[in-house]
Amino acid sequence: MGTATTIRTGATIAATLYTVILLMLGLYPSQFRYLFAYIPAAVGYGVVVFDKWAWHWPGIHRFTDRPWVAGTWRVILSPSPDSHIPEGGNRGPITTYMTIEQTFWSLHATLRTRESTSRSSSAIIRSPENSGTAEIGVLYDNTPRVEHQHRSPRHEGACLISVTGLNPRAATGHYYTSRFTVGDMDFTLLNRSIDYGTFAEVQAADPEHTTG
Repeated sequence: MGTATTIRTGATIAATLYTVILLMLGLYPSQFRYLFAYIPAAVGYGVVVFDKWAWHWPGIHRFTDRPWVAGTWRVILSPSPDSHIPEGGNRGPITTYMTIEQTFWSLHATLRTRESTSRSSSAIIRSPENSGTAEIGVLYDNTPRVEHQHRSPRHEGACLISVTGLNPRAATGHYYTSRFTVGDMDFTLLNRSIDYGTFAEVQAADPEHTTG
């Protein structure tokens, strides 16, 4: 269980138990004199709401000072000429899609190509104080489709992404893999949906692809 899930689960359980105890004691919130007794429960549920949604609401977002990057991004990979790409491999540019799931305390990224899927094993956002730029660091595991594993085995990698502003629509980055490949990444936000399950599904939602 991740840190964010632990915090949300703990806050929900504590707030619910506290509310149940108050009700069992006959302290109903409909009675004004008991209303303030429910403040701790409200704070517990508030933690969940803040982590999942409220941290990027207008008016609150500028105080949290954390970029909102959740959604699906078109990512153009440009491998370095020095990358060890096996014969038959794509030397780029390569159109891929990254879906980012984000709460205030958690981040998870999934990158899809025609041949493989990469899922983050660790992802963090670093926002230097008094800076409009933040860096997203991702460690990931890549699993190619079986038909490509003879030349493209499973591997690990890392990428570092730079974003500017609280609601970035574009970003740049670079990646490294254990297969001795390296390259640049150029991001364009498609939408805020995180519900795509396959490369083909998200590609069908990409206006640049459907109109190309």
